[in-house]
Amino acid sequence: MHSKKTKLVIIGGGTGGIMLSSRLMKVKAPVEVTLIEPADTHWYHPAWTLVGAGAYDIKKTAKPMSEMIPDKEKWIKDYATGFRPEENVVTTANTGDISYDFLVVSPGLVMDTSLIEGLTEALGKGVVCSNYTDPEHTWDVIRNFKGGNAIFTQPTTPIKCGGAPQKIAYLAADYFRMHNMSDRAKVTFATPGTVIFGVKVIADSLMKVIDRYNIDFKPFYAPIKVDGPNKKITFKHIGPKENLCVVNDDGSTDASIAPDEIIMDYDMLHLAPPQTAPKFVKESSLVNAAGWLDVNINTLQHVRYPNIFGMGDVAALPTAKTGAAIRKQVPVVMANILHLIKDNHLGKKIYEGYSSCPLVTGYGKMILAEFNYKNEFTPDPKLKQMLIFDSTKEDWRLWMLKKYGLPYLYWNKMMKGIEV
Repeated sequence: MHSKKTKLVIIGGGTGGIMLSSRLMKVKAPVEVTLIEPADTHWYHPAWTLVGAGAYDIKKTAKPMSEMIPDKEKWIKDYATGFRPEENVVTTANTGDISYDFLVVSPGLVMDTSLIEGLTEALGKGVVCSNYTDPEHTWDVIRNFKGGNAIFTQPTTPIKCGGAPQKIAYLAADYFRMHNMSDRAKVTFATPGTVIFGVKVIADSLMKVIDRYNIDFKPFYAPIKVDGPNKKITFKHIGPKENLCVVNDDGSTDASIAPDEIIMDYDMLHLAPPQTAPKFVKESSLVNAAGWLDVNINTLQHVRYPNIFGMGDVAALPTAKTGAAIRKQVPVVMANILHLIKDNHLGKKIYEGYSSCPLVTGYGKMILAEFNYKNEFTPDPKLKQMLIFDSTKEDWRLWMLKKYGLPYLYWNKMMKGIEV
């Protein structure tokens, strides 16, 4: 006699949701999976840095969602709107209540331009651009830049791929160099962070890159206002406790900080917009005080509701929000849910905060930062098979990995449920 299949609901058809769904199907897990996802298109966002530098075709970063979701899975093409965790229910915009035995919350994050004054009005217009929202516009701005102040910055909130705001600064500086514009372009990278990168061996290499391009690096700078019509951006000096993006923080302080506001003129401005959990998560009982999904950082189980798990960008985890992190989180979530179904206890697999930032430092050059919760450098042994023996140093092979290898692995392995 067959026992009734466990109902597993996954919110989100991004990297985490599709990877988990596909792996469950591959191992023929005893679960009936329902995916809640309103989008028609699944995007491969890691390549948007390259799109913004004219080095990748945005069409290659999109696939229809219908092709991504495993055949045997039920897809509810709708928005999740809230939770009733005591009743094991997810509410939706148009489909009513969806009940579950286990729930995985993985809807990603959202851009919130309202958190910087004037950004909503300025972003995407003229010379104010962002690879996070429209990388093709970024490329238009870079290639039409005639000289002056090119400012690159990021907010105090956690963001997707904490390294992305500086990658495009390096690519733009390299583009200006190749087009003999270095003497006419003043490139500034202003960040609320305390350092260029939280892992010291990586930071040391990146400071050499900054010196090579003569980039003006300004730590402790938080953008607070954009004046689009007059092309001015206002920063304020902040203390390290106000920066919530873990990637560029090492906990150090700068005693010389004054509470002054600094206004800078720009001829080009690239920002990562402030980012938050989606509204239906942020306004629920599932979040911590900072508004992110409150999960145990090692088991990824919700701290109050044992049949709810979270992963990906929405989760309150002190590591970089990347696809690489999700690649290591999915097996932990899957093992724990299957153990709970079978034995009523968690498995032994834990997530130790692994994430990686492929730090593109110019056309044809990259450093690969791999690290854990302790900001320890943890390079993948497989890199040696590519003849990469020190991924803290710039290498053309790492650029090839970023441009060709990782997209191939993503579409053909991760999204198909094959462990990589």
